[in-house]
Amino acid sequence: MTNRAARIALVVVGVIALIVGVVFAGQGANLIPGSSMTGDRMWLYIGVIVGVVGIVLIVLGLRRPRRDRTDL
Repeated sequence: MTNRAARIALVVVGVIALIVGVVFAGQGANLIPGSSMTGDRMWLYIGVIVGVVGIVLIVLGLRRPRRDRTDL
């Protein structure tokens, strides 16, 4: 991915997904009270999955683009 705007968008979406995943996991693990999601293990699993997706998007957005062999 060489387009700078697309890479920035990946990082931004990844950070948002990571934050949402941490909140969901915290509520599912009963660490963040005050919601219908509190204490429900399903939200813990959903939060972990969303958080991992966020991390993957951040890594993809921050990776340097590969150089073509023709550039050498």
